[in-house]
Amino acid sequence: MGRTEQGQERRRVASDLAQAQGGVVSRAQLRAAGIDRFEVRTEIRAGRWRSWGARTVAVTTGDLADEGRLWRAVWETGGSAALDGASALTAAGLTGFEVDRPVVSHPHGHTVASPEDVDVRSVIAREAGELAEGGIPRVRPAIAALRGASWAVSDRQGALLLCMSVQQGITTAEHIAQWLPKVALWKRRTFIARVVADLLDGAKALGEIDFAQACRERGLPEPTRQAVRRTPTGRIYLDVAREEYGLVVEIDGSQHRQGLAVTDDNLRQNEVTLGS
Repeated sequence: MGRTEQGQERRRVASDLAQAQGGVVSRAQLRAAGIDRFEVRTEIRAGRWRSWGARTVAVTTGDLADEGRLWRAVWETGGSAALDGASALTAAGLTGFEVDRPVVSHPHGHTVASPEDVDVRSVIAREAGELAEGGIPRVRPAIAALRGASWAVSDRQGALLLCMSVQQGITTAEHIAQWLPKVALWKRRTFIARVVADLLDGAKALGEIDFAQACRERGLPEPTRQAVRRTPTGRIYLDVAREEYGLVVEIDGSQHRQGLAVTDDNLRQNEVTLGS
């Protein structure tokens, strides 16, 4: 095989490896595939590949895709680093929650790098079964939600991350509750436990948790959440209900102002009122 064919073959191999990794490949993967550092240097100097640190190579020269940034964060940190917090949840499918830098964690005492554009966190230890199987190294969603809430810049941001994780089906309130006593948290454990209790009780959004807190502060009993009503068009779920008083409270989040949601909400309110 001539040099031209060899170059084409290594680019094909590298492209295949990078396809499921956001366009990036680790130097260790390249070595395992028979592509040495001199061949990597050749591709970079030719302007076909781009180096993104000591361990990461992109098979294109543009900016990294979001998925590529996550893989790079794990590789450049090194050791037994894995995505954690909001970044692990993003890798699991969470949308709408932005973080400035990818978040990775590593067990305390392990020697790792600390890239400037990666938020590197030390955890006391990896719990048994903590890491998700397959794909990018990351902790399981329930643990990531708990740690992310603890690392958040505020109580409200932490509560939002927990709510979104459950609301979008990334994890469940039950799974979060199961891991809560096992996972060491940096701070706000009492607050997080209260939010998890609200999620277990049926809260689905931050506004519903705010409502529950307002009830507690005023000495009001806990309402029934996600109460079921049957209407001519089928079953609907009400955010908050006080059955004994015939009182219903609907709590609108931002999703209630998107597309046809306003019309749907108005029609649903008519059905609830007429059926009362």
